[in-house]
Amino acid sequence: MSDGPPKVPPKPSTPPPPSSPPARRPSADGPSRDAAFHFAAGLGSGLLSAVLLQPVELLKTRVQQAGHHSLAATLAEIRLAPGAAPPSAARTVRRLWRGTAPSALRTGFGSAVYFASLNSIRQHAARVPSLAGAPAATTTPGSGGGGSSSLVQLSPTGNLLAGAAARTFAGLLLMPLTVVKVRYESSLYGYGSVAGACRAIWRAEGARGFFAGFGATALRDGPYAGSYVLFYELAKARLGAALGPGPGDGDGAAGMAGRRAAAVHFASGVLAAATCSVLSNPFDAVKTRIQLQPADYRNIWQAAGLMWRERGPRAFMDGLALRMSRKALSSALAWTLYEELIRRAEVSWQRAGSRDETVL
Repeated sequence: MSDGPPKVPPKPSTPPPPSSPPARRPSADGPSRDAAFHFAAGLGSGLLSAVLLQPVELLKTRVQQAGHHSLAATLAEIRLAPGAAPPSAARTVRRLWRGTAPSALRTGFGSAVYFASLNSIRQHAARVPSLAGAPAATTTPGSGGGGSSSLVQLSPTGNLLAGAAARTFAGLLLMPLTVVKVRYESSLYGYGSVAGACRAIWRAEGARGFFAGFGATALRDGPYAGSYVLFYELAKARLGAALGPGPGDGDGAAGMAGRRAAAVHFASGVLAAATCSVLSNPFDAVKTRIQLQPADYRNIWQAAGLMWRERGPRAFMDGLALRMSRKALSSALAWTLYEELIRRAEVSWQRAGSRDETVL
């Protein structure tokens, strides 16, 4: 007789898998929406372009200061500067980089604030139907469209307003450095250092001196930046479509191959900057006169009227060729480097996300 139901042998216990820390995943938005990353990318691109192109910026300031169109005469004045050491090629080259420190600070941090602000404004504007880009125009590398850019796409009106608002905001914050930079590059002031320039302006004009010419600067930079973003995005779309898909292109964040994307960005930057420089140069000429000679040129309208009486419409085109060449190169370089940093960050972010999903 059985004493009871047969006993079922216990199943061998399986040891639990070794615990491992959860995989770290990137943020849902990625680098293209990170304000700090855009600030750092703008700072790097702005510093590089400012240092490389400082001689062109100095020559433009001197031409507008002198009120003539002769580049050869301006170079001769720099070479034979009164009170300076005997002229030589090496000394002349060094003098062309005068004012690099305030220019690099102004352009570097100006680009950082501008790109961070522009990205934030575009993120918000993309939620407004009338400002957002059309569905066909929003195929960015980050969304698998294989395009040349990872930036948020807006309508032409959205690009115009976003660029103008971001540049005006950045110009207001960086106005003191702009005044110091312009005066440092001029031969009218013998500043020995950035700190010495700040002390001299404060003693002579107070806080108001650091914002001399802001009205003309805002009228120049706001429309310039808005038009630049508008023309840049249009040129980028047209050139990208004209090139079509090429070897090495991919989907996702890779998008258009790096070299082809950089070529599209650089060419678009040159075309946009050259166009906008012509439109905004009169405001730049007025702004420079107000910042260099505030006692003679007191505000926008008085300065413009005085310049017209002195030399007619030619006064408003002083330095145009130098400004156009400098803007074309600096804007193209800054935007190409900025877009490439964002693109590479997006590629790294997507690869990291793919690895983490595989681990999970």
